[in-house]
Amino acid sequence: MTSIADGLMHIQTSAESVPSPPSWFGEVVLMTAHLRKHTVLAKISERVRFARRRFGRYEVIDFLAVLFGYAISGERTLEAFYERLQPFAVPFMALFDRDQLPARSTLSRFLAALTEAPVEALRTLFLDDLLSRPFSNEKQTGGLVDRTGGEWVVFDLDGTREAARQRALPQTEELPAPFRRLDEVCAPGYRGRKRGQVVRTRTVISQTHS
Repeated sequence: MTSIADGLMHIQTSAESVPSPPSWFGEVVLMTAHLRKHTVLAKISERVRFARRRFGRYEVIDFLAVLFGYAISGERTLEAFYERLQPFAVPFMALFDRDQLPARSTLSRFLAALTEAPVEALRTLFLDDLLSRPFSNEKQTGGLVDRTGGEWVVFDLDGTREAARQRALPQTEELPAPFRRLDEVCAPGYRGRKRGQVVRTRTVISQTHS
């Protein structure tokens, strides 16, 4: 019997359990490589600042790395995302040129304390990057092309109206005046559950493409 196996190859196995990388880890690698190629990560580190003493050694890019990964992963909760990421926290943060993953509690404090200035700086940075590299010099609106060559731009608007839950707020002389965060995004309405409730409307606009 003739064997074509290479005698220099040695295959070793182990009964030790080794976690496999998440299925979405490759997408994060591609995204960070693209952002690094266009110097977006470096610009975020240089131009987006938000200094707080309780964040210690962390910078804005550390928290953005977590949010980028969470958005790409599709995990149902942030807790599930952290559990899946924990064995690969070091290589994950290395993709963003960082060396330590912020804890969930630290991320929560960062989001609660975040002000409008760094958010606006980040929005401006991404907008400038988008406008600096347009897809084409020609105007592209998307749409559908029929058999005669006619172009149609088709939109679909889906408005979902739902009730917002509001718990009773305590009112005593020792407590400040109560206010609700939903007041800015809701309006008085009735969905058949309880009178005096508020409702919010979520509108999704979709465009059809060939």
